[in-house]
Amino acid sequence: MRLRETLPLLRIARPETPPGARRLARCRSIDDVARMARRRLPIGARAYLDSGAEGEYTLRRNRAAFDELELVPQMLHEVDEVDTTTTVLGGRIALPFALSPVGGPRLFHHEGELAAVRAARRAGIPYGVSTLANTSVEDVAAHAGGTPLWFQLYVWGDRGEAKEAVARARQAGFQALLFSIDTTVRSKREREQRAGLDLPHPNLSLRTFLDGALHPDWAWHFLTSETISFPNIGPPDHRSREKLEDMFDGTVTMADLDWIRELWDGPLLLKGVIQPEQAVQAAEAGLDGVIVSNHGGRQLDHAPATIDVLPSIVEAAGDRLEVLVDSGFRRGSDVAVALALGAKAVLLGRAHLYGLAAAGEGGVRHCIELLAEELRMTMGLCAARRIADLDATMVRHRLPPAGEPRPAPAPAHASAG
Repeated sequence: MRLRETLPLLRIARPETPPGARRLARCRSIDDVARMARRRLPIGARAYLDSGAEGEYTLRRNRAAFDELELVPQMLHEVDEVDTTTTVLGGRIALPFALSPVGGPRLFHHEGELAAVRAARRAGIPYGVSTLANTSVEDVAAHAGGTPLWFQLYVWGDRGEAKEAVARARQAGFQALLFSIDTTVRSKREREQRAGLDLPHPNLSLRTFLDGALHPDWAWHFLTSETISFPNIGPPDHRSREKLEDMFDGTVTMADLDWIRELWDGPLLLKGVIQPEQAVQAAEAGLDGVIVSNHGGRQLDHAPATIDVLPSIVEAAGDRLEVLVDSGFRRGSDVAVALALGAKAVLLGRAHLYGLAAAGEGGVRHCIELLAEELRMTMGLCAARRIADLDATMVRHRLPPAGEPRPAPAPAHASAG
């Protein structure tokens, strides 16, 4: 064979763009991306990403609960095309999920929120920004390119600064406000403590320094980028970290909704709902929706898994509220289960942070694409051409093995787990 005939067979490619693209291409699931992310991060950042509260029961339960559910597909329905678009909070989005607001994402990748919002923009899905974001709401909005932006509000003793944060988000063009009720006091995260991570003042011990040296790419960007700060709760410099000491002081009540409503005339959702009664309160207060959440297992340990309590909250909300859900979602089939049980959409926290930690914007995009592909496949196998075709008849609890007694049916509004 002549040389000119051989060259086309070599498939010589240009250097990978973005960095990590070749390794990402080998990641076939969110768990694969998570393993890639953990290899890139030092121990403190890994602990912050993966840890739950105390003994991490709720963290484990969020995933184990999906193992108890089964999809029961319809058959012999035409599904040559599957449409994943849906409407959430009055806006049409390409996929029935959003990227959840998270605190401190620059601990995982130096671009933090900016990388994530660009990925959300390309996917046509909403992006949530936390009060404890490392990028200001104004800078995130400048990179959003029209993608829907949601602001997650933490309320603390100094209501004046919380009010200012809401006003800034409104001025920057954010469309929805998520009022968090599950983080009124600090939780105990033992895995973070054992790793030497003491936010808001990370310990730069000898162990931390040596571990960082074993992760040179992360360490280089961490040391050469701007100091991590929380510009939505104070001045855009490291001094904002001092304000974290005064947050989560246990003073938040439903009465705070009064001044929040005065400042915010757009969609307002209560985040951290795990009881039907909370959904009823939200409806009576005139809110637009609730987010069923246990904060990814990072706050109250031994709280129930969100997928277990979702049906009772959907029932309590009726047609008065839109119900969204987060915590523990790793597969497109998980998203399909939540939609079938009545959720309007799913918020993805760790599922996109693993991508951010692994490869920045490209990693987040890869995670979105993985979940979208799995969702389309699941819908096709369940003969659901549209999101509306997913319903509760397609989901059942796992049948016990032969000889094992069946569990008694749960009463209305009861939460399993």
